[in-house]
Amino acid sequence: MCYPTPQELGLAARALADEHPGEVRLRQAGTSRAGQPIWVLSVAATAGPGGANGPVDTAGPVDAADTAGTAGPAGTARGDGRDVLVVAGAHANEPVGGATALSLARRLLRDPAPRAGCGWHFLLCADPDGADLHRTPRPYSLLDYHRGFYRPPGPEQPEWAPSLLPADRLPPETLALIALIDELRPVLQVSLHATDLGGSWVQLTRDIPGLAEPFGKSAAELRIPVENGASDAAGWPSPGPGIFVIPQPGSEAAGAFHPEDTRLSTWYHAHRYEGTTAIVEVPMWASDLVDDPAPHPDPRGALRMLAGRLAADAALVGAARERAGARDRPGPGPGPGAYEDPAAAPLLRAVDWTLALIPRITAEWTGAGAPAEATAAYIASIDAFGRRLSLRAAAMLLRVLRAQGHPAAPGLDRLVTGWCEEFAARFGARWIPVATQVEHQSRTVLAAYDKLVAADRSTGRA
Repeated sequence: MCYPTPQELGLAARALADEHPGEVRLRQAGTSRAGQPIWVLSVAATAGPGGANGPVDTAGPVDAADTAGTAGPAGTARGDGRDVLVVAGAHANEPVGGATALSLARRLLRDPAPRAGCGWHFLLCADPDGADLHRTPRPYSLLDYHRGFYRPPGPEQPEWAPSLLPADRLPPETLALIALIDELRPVLQVSLHATDLGGSWVQLTRDIPGLAEPFGKSAAELRIPVENGASDAAGWPSPGPGIFVIPQPGSEAAGAFHPEDTRLSTWYHAHRYEGTTAIVEVPMWASDLVDDPAPHPDPRGALRMLAGRLAADAALVGAARERAGARDRPGPGPGPGAYEDPAAAPLLRAVDWTLALIPRITAEWTGAGAPAEATAAYIASIDAFGRRLSLRAAAMLLRVLRAQGHPAAPGLDRLVTGWCEEFAARFGARWIPVATQVEHQSRTVLAAYDKLVAADRSTGRA
């Protein structure tokens, strides 16, 4: 099994809709900057307890060309029942989400219990343009994965753009996602993400009581480490291993080394309708180092060492970026700064964005707010985070330089190769088959919905 492309996702979804015309609908939710369709696959709700909520899709299937959605998506009765929105492909370099979305849709058709009074909707690829630039459908090693690596800068990422751009500059992919949330008002939004090397964890905009148990059970059965000290969630409340709740407005989480304000992302847009968002991360390669709860003997010393290494690695990439010369700077139109390779400009924007993040990150790691106490898992997660930042910048720059036949390419190639080998060796990288990644994400999505509904029932909301 390999990671599907946006085009393959659309074809598979169309086939599923054709096979189940009374239950499944495929429609276009928007168009990307490059003119690609953004597809939403919906699986209709069935009758809820006592038959109160379904079946609700009385209009039948709608052709994929229908983008207006005036009849409401399959599975939705306006003001009645529930809806779940699953978002895949928000990060171009994390391609497992599309495969998980298709697998979940098929599973819901085989076992419709989670559809009782609830429609399920799958945004198959939130960033098809970015996905086309990340060209590793079946990576055999970390080096193979980075050969075709691409991850857009923050302002070009559909979920993060609202935290970095004014409303009148949001990209069409973000506008399509926001419109879909406004339309569905989902009780649960799930964003499917992945990490290159590490473990699995879940971020929540609100706690979902009881999720840690089925999440941990799934990870154990599938031999996927639980990331107990995820760098993305440093300092956040954790109701159970691998489960992190994003701090509420007004609170501070030490060590969250990102320029984005998570609370301004599309994850929080569902809160306008009393919804909850879960972000489910799964590794491509596993490492048991991120599952070690033992106290680290010297967290601040380790962070100083990691900051120094990151700064030195970034300097090497920055020097290669400068050697590329002014002719390699992104620019419009013909003449200096233009490219024969259309991938060069977005790749270089991403390189520059990544390199610009690093000084702030190293300052955080060595500043007064650095933790005096931390687990070995947390330091391992920070170690991996730092390695991947410089590696990603180098890998994307290498793609540009190799395409141009630039004399700096061979040296950068050796650097990328060495970093990939060191990363894999340091963390004992173990490949997780795509089917296993999909299975764990699918189980976690279904468990999140089940526990959320149970919590709502216990409080009288359901």
